[in-house]
Amino acid sequence: VGFPCKSNELVLELLRGIRFHFEKFVSKLDNGASGKAQLGLGHSYSRAKVKFNVNRQDNMIIQSICLLDQLDKDVNTCAMRVKEWYSWHFPELAKIVSDSFIFARLVKTIGARSTLTNESLEKLTEITMDEPMAQQILDAAKSSMGFEVSEIDMMNLSEFADRVVELAKYRKQLSAYLVEKMAIVAPNLAGLIGETVAARLISHAGSLVNLAKCPASTIQILGAEKALFRALKTKGNTPKYGLIFHSSFIGRAKAKNKGRISRYLANKCAIASRIDSFSETPNSLYGDKLREQVEDRLKFYDSGETPKKNIDVMREVAKQIAAMGKENGTADDSEETPKKKNKKDKKKSKKRKAEDEAEADADAEDEEKPKKKKKKKKAPAADEESPKKKKKKDKDGKKKKKKKKK
Repeated sequence: VGFPCKSNELVLELLRGIRFHFEKFVSKLDNGASGKAQLGLGHSYSRAKVKFNVNRQDNMIIQSICLLDQLDKDVNTCAMRVKEWYSWHFPELAKIVSDSFIFARLVKTIGARSTLTNESLEKLTEITMDEPMAQQILDAAKSSMGFEVSEIDMMNLSEFADRVVELAKYRKQLSAYLVEKMAIVAPNLAGLIGETVAARLISHAGSLVNLAKCPASTIQILGAEKALFRALKTKGNTPKYGLIFHSSFIGRAKAKNKGRISRYLANKCAIASRIDSFSETPNSLYGDKLREQVEDRLKFYDSGETPKKNIDVMREVAKQIAAMGKENGTADDSEETPKKKNKKDKKKSKKRKAEDEAEADADAEDEEKPKKKKKKKKAPAADEESPKKKKKKDKDGKKKKKKKKK
């Protein structure tokens, strides 16, 4: 066009002013039409972002594990309250039955201890799953030290115990739901360290994709950030593990090997989370093999038995998945790719061939050189003879001089 263009701070400021006062420049955009259009665009963008959220499955896991942790606290608090409340009436029951869930069910069933008879033994046995314990409860009820409670108080206590029992049942249902969800979203990570610990790691990272992006060193101390920064501030020892401490492997390891096994386990967790996050059809085969590797590592620390190499284990799993794909008639692209050579592999093979040829030529030259040198060795022999001749000449010359003197 031939027009000179400028791009500097003055131009940017002019454009900002035009955008800010755009409604005044265009007469048809009066009465807030531009603001309504922006608001509608924002709503549609937010709606699309929520609808097509990549981490929508992860959000269900995050909410479930948070609710599960909250339910654990609530059930324990309520169960302790039931024990304390009912112990005023029947204090011996708390010493006989230690489980809070069974205790709440017994409170709901027994009610006032005076109602217990020999006919109640079957019901008590059904709840406690232990006939001697049920008989012990009957015997303790006859000679209890607790005071009598009115019907209204016992009714309120029974209702509260019923709520505790319902909460405990719902907690079991929620735990089963979490196990099913983890089998769909992250089967390998769940198979490696368990559903609860895996869900806590996903919840702490924000999503499975965020967890997959984390290095193994971050996963190792995930959940122990406060201790880490305190150690850095005071120049003390940094923590060895965070949330992964709740897995069974670290508890089974010896004190001197806890740091080593936590580092190894974090490495395997990073691999499992990346497989779950980026594979199209995830399954638990990799997770089972990774779990076996951690078991072998524990044996290695205890007995010194050498475990399998990681590359061999991964090849075994890839073969199993390929065999399963052939049986189903649909092999994944990820299984076909190892069969195809990359361009880099081809270049490497060419370089290796060229290096091998160069080495062969160098060996051939080295074999030819010694033959030529044998011919040249005659000259030094002639040189060796010449000093002998010189010595003889010197001796003859000395003899002649002696004769002349005589």
